[in-house]
Amino acid sequence: MTDFDYYAFARRHIGTNGFEQQQMLTTVGYDSLDDLVDAAVPAAIHVREAPESAIPAPATEREALAELRALADQNRVRTSMIGLGYYGTLTPAVITRNVLENPSWYTAYTPYQPEISQGRLEALINFQTMVTDLTGLDTANASMLDEGTAVVEGMLLARRASKSTSNRFIADADALPQTLALLASRAEAVGIELVVRDLAGADDLTELGAHFGVFVQYPGASGRVWNPSSVIAASKEQGALAVVAADLLALALITSPGELGADVAVGTSQRFGVPMGFGGPHAGYMAVRKGLERQLPGRLVGVSQDAAGHPAYRLSLQAREQHIRREKATSNICTAQVLLAVMASMYAVYHGPAGIRAIASATAAKARMLADALREYDLHLEHDAYFDTLSVHVPGLASTVVERARDLGVLLWEHDEATVRISVDEATTVDDIHAVVRAFGGPETASYSWFQVTNGLPDELRRTSTYLTHPVFAAHHSETAMMRYLKSLADRDYALDRGMIPLGSCTMKLNAATEMESVTWPEFASLHPFAPEADVRGSLALIEQLETWLAEVTGYDTVSLQPNAGSQGELAGLLAIRGYHHANGDTERTVCLIPSSAHGTNAASAVLAGMSVVVVACDELGNVDLDDLRAKVETHAATLAALMITYPSTHGVYEHDVKDITQAVHDAGGQVYVDGANLNALLGFARFGDFGGDVSHLNLHKTFCIPHGGGGPGVGPVAAKAHLAPYLPGHPLAQRTDHAGGFVHGGGPVSAAPYGSPSILPISWAYVRMMGAEGLREATGAAVLAANYIAVRLREHYPVLYTGENGLVAHECILDVRPLTAATGVTVDDVAKRLIDYGFHAPTMSFPVAGTLMVEPTESEDLAEIERFIEAMIAIKAEADAVGRGQWPADDNPLRNAPHTAESVIAGEWDHAYTREQAVYPVRSLVRGKYWVPVRRIDQAYGDRNLMCACPPIEAFA
Repeated sequence: MTDFDYYAFARRHIGTNGFEQQQMLTTVGYDSLDDLVDAAVPAAIHVREAPESAIPAPATEREALAELRALADQNRVRTSMIGLGYYGTLTPAVITRNVLENPSWYTAYTPYQPEISQGRLEALINFQTMVTDLTGLDTANASMLDEGTAVVEGMLLARRASKSTSNRFIADADALPQTLALLASRAEAVGIELVVRDLAGADDLTELGAHFGVFVQYPGASGRVWNPSSVIAASKEQGALAVVAADLLALALITSPGELGADVAVGTSQRFGVPMGFGGPHAGYMAVRKGLERQLPGRLVGVSQDAAGHPAYRLSLQAREQHIRREKATSNICTAQVLLAVMASMYAVYHGPAGIRAIASATAAKARMLADALREYDLHLEHDAYFDTLSVHVPGLASTVVERARDLGVLLWEHDEATVRISVDEATTVDDIHAVVRAFGGPETASYSWFQVTNGLPDELRRTSTYLTHPVFAAHHSETAMMRYLKSLADRDYALDRGMIPLGSCTMKLNAATEMESVTWPEFASLHPFAPEADVRGSLALIEQLETWLAEVTGYDTVSLQPNAGSQGELAGLLAIRGYHHANGDTERTVCLIPSSAHGTNAASAVLAGMSVVVVACDELGNVDLDDLRAKVETHAATLAALMITYPSTHGVYEHDVKDITQAVHDAGGQVYVDGANLNALLGFARFGDFGGDVSHLNLHKTFCIPHGGGGPGVGPVAAKAHLAPYLPGHPLAQRTDHAGGFVHGGGPVSAAPYGSPSILPISWAYVRMMGAEGLREATGAAVLAANYIAVRLREHYPVLYTGENGLVAHECILDVRPLTAATGVTVDDVAKRLIDYGFHAPTMSFPVAGTLMVEPTESEDLAEIERFIEAMIAIKAEADAVGRGQWPADDNPLRNAPHTAESVIAGEWDHAYTREQAVYPVRSLVRGKYWVPVRRIDQAYGDRNLMCACPPIEAFA
């Protein structure tokens, strides 16, 4: 091994070394990784010789960080006073260190296994409580993707919950511009008539006619604070629902949306300790009044009880989720922004109600101080009532003022040629305020007094109701207490820092520390998404490079990084197909073919793109039934818009007929959407664009190493051929309209910020830069080898449900537990919960086939951890067989009673048919490294029957 090889990042990222891989290959029956992948991937799509690559040779970790530093240095961090939904905030260091930079939080998965997610779930129920308290509504979900998309979801909720038969939605003209753009784009796709009006003072909405919903920004984008209660009441009299986008910090001082009569409140928690990050990721929020909780999109954390009757957290009302409802779904949201919601909730926990109110009061006082200073120079303010934003009237001088401020290190917003908007925030200083005054022509020196400064809020809207009254918001205000609280929560969870998370379809691979390092650099973290192009050249260069690299490895011509989740990438791709057909005059093309094996987001996204879903059958091997596909194509030839197909398939196999499938669709005039969820099994060996794909989304939180964060953040870029480029997501406030390859994206936006969640894009940039083209290929080979090794080792214990030609799987395998259940009564749930006792997160349960486990080890796990998992699965099979033989009763055995807490084996008499040691130390390796689950098996049905989605009384956990 050369010195260079020793420092190569790929050998750090890939868990198995050459000697271990040779052992595994011998077991699987192949001589080399190339031989294995050659046998698995169909020859018709295999890239035999790597083309000349735009991806440079792999950099070492030190070199990659130096290049990132050079890119960061091209950015200019000025004090942003732009506002428009993005504000400076002071992240407590205890939260940065113990949450954002802590792998116990950022490497966890979505809490579908609640017994090993209790810490994260508690943090999320804190978030929900924070939101419900501040908004004055009854139920909040566990976060949304951003404010703009949350408003869209509010509009869709209003349409399905309203008793009005109207198709009209009324939006306040004083809403954030990016939100209005999103509403226009999404409303058009589903046939909603969007009406934009200045609603301030409009007590009578009858002149607008019937409508199903009304939307108000509170405070407005212009800074205006007004009482919308009469507008809300007038709208509700017509049977409409009222949606209010509210600033959470402002709600510490002004009347809550619930008290004003709102049905739905939406917004962002960004200014609760989450850096602007050039636009994201941030946790949006949604709260609803009583009676609408089952209409909420996304995830909802609730309280249930475990097998011992102790309170326990879990995801509630999961039947609402789109992956279950498919084409009947009302939303395609299948993720959240958990890591950012945790940060925001901990910001509220750390500061408490008095601290939040003090921050809000100081912010409002700064705005009043600035307003008073500007008025001294006879400047006219557009509104007398405001919280943190001022609109200043300067006819013909707006650009001059904004440029002066920029020269003084402050960014203001030029609303039009006569209006400058200024937003203060928690981080605004007196020097910043003085720089603004100077930009408007004030003196070079001046003094400002902080004493006896009031605010610009109207008396009628001053908040009198309480909030954040639960003891959790009063108990952790010292750093010692906060650090210990965060540690206690992390200890209740299972993340990649404990062991393998072998979740099929989810690709829980290593998120290397070097990839993560630049996320908190201020040159990336402190940028406003609408900052001038000259100030963000480094970030734009990074984005262009990443777009170029992703286009190359997928075989497409252009990429948009705007979608901030895989579901949003799906939607963006389908909207591009829709735009393409409409531009060609083919407005009747509305049918989307989707295989029965597909993830539910596919069908949900198609519906939200204005398409109707036709399901295509799969054969007994898990492949798309080619005869059924051709029949469906022929039936719908005149109306066929698209086919959505996942490759490799959701069943974990490479379909050999994929080129025939794509050709059949193209011959009928349709477009082919290849879902890129399983790209980790293909990267470097085949490309979607080469075998018939017109457009795909990718999951950067899977294949390209952005952490899952306990259920978010994610990035779902959309890649497409040149003919679809004009219809990919654009954005009215983007610094540039062109993208890698020189393509202009002219479609409507799908996210609030032009580049979605760009502060985490350096993670994927670093991964590709350090792996290089060959390293990415090696990672794919290692992932496919690991999955096939597990399949071979376990197939005599659990049938492998689907395999491709040569009996091989892709990067995941489906273990069929149904024969075991039939023979012993042991269910897939029992196996999953028993794995916790062995120190593992369970594989994906009952997807895509009920009663199965989908296992994906990824390339990042070493052979010892893979063997530990195999040992656990074999031991569990033996335990199940013991139940089947009658050695243990069917209702009292270590599987049915799993998982076992420390209390369950220590307290009281032990009256089970198996020993304490069998319960908690089924293999000896656990004795010195046991993960102790905090709760026993949770009763899911009890939680749905007794819905509680806010912090329960402390005594409940006594």
